[in-house]
Amino acid sequence: MGYRSYDEGSRSVRAESMSYHTKSADEIFVQNKSHQIHESMEPKKALIREARDSKEHPLSFPIILPLDLTGSMGNIPLHLVREGLPKLMSGIIQHGISDPQLLFLGIGDHTCDRYPLQVGQFECGDEELDMWLTRTYIEKGGGANDGESYLLAWYFAAQHTVTDAWEKRKQKGLLVTIGDEPSIRSLSAHAIEELMGTGSQASYTDKELLALAKEKYEVFHLHIMEGSAGRRSLGYWKTLLGQNCIEVADYRKVPEIIVELVVNIAKTNVVYEPSKTNVIIDALNDLTSGKKDEGMML
Repeated sequence: MGYRSYDEGSRSVRAESMSYHTKSADEIFVQNKSHQIHESMEPKKALIREARDSKEHPLSFPIILPLDLTGSMGNIPLHLVREGLPKLMSGIIQHGISDPQLLFLGIGDHTCDRYPLQVGQFECGDEELDMWLTRTYIEKGGGANDGESYLLAWYFAAQHTVTDAWEKRKQKGLLVTIGDEPSIRSLSAHAIEELMGTGSQASYTDKELLALAKEKYEVFHLHIMEGSAGRRSLGYWKTLLGQNCIEVADYRKVPEIIVELVVNIAKTNVVYEPSKTNVIIDALNDLTSGKKDEGMML
């Protein structure tokens, strides 16, 4: 997938024709009315997602964006539809990353939600990205178990994605979770079988799945601090990810932060240099605090 290109002008016209700025979330996200997953996003039908090079996009750069679809985070998909996604994609391309391939995942709570994982495709075209985003069912679930299933994003990235960036160039992609809760700490073999329709020989902890995902992706978490949940769970993410946990005071900053991450990571050497993480984090700290370093691409 991902053979077309992002056209901001075309997207603007379509957004106007679809009334994205005036319609409610239930009108935009087509599955909200039927209260069920779109069949094309069922994990059992998405055993492999590929980010491949093509004639049009010879240097594909994979980006996985899991969206927390539980009750407290449903405003972020709506913001992406209305203005965040065009800012994200056009910002990446304007900074010289011409071949971004973006995969949306929908994340819930696998211990209690009907649809804890929803899977799009790696795409770069404006129409295709809008399609996968608006097909996402915002379940507004989650349980009272002090966590959501962010670890499903790490599991899927590690076990069910293939990228030319890694296979051809040993270049890691980017995976960015967004939310205000900690991750559920374990994923059982039984849960994997129920979710994916395939047997698993092992259960995993959150730390094990994170380590597997980090083999092919640079993993960050944008921690939304606009409420008591974010403050309570910050320690979990700081312990797990250290400086790769970014505190976000305003969720509307999310697209800008992701642009900064993509631009800095994709422009490193083909084999990612961990020493450059400090430069990225310093720039993001300035961005989230309202400062702007003239030497950085913000």
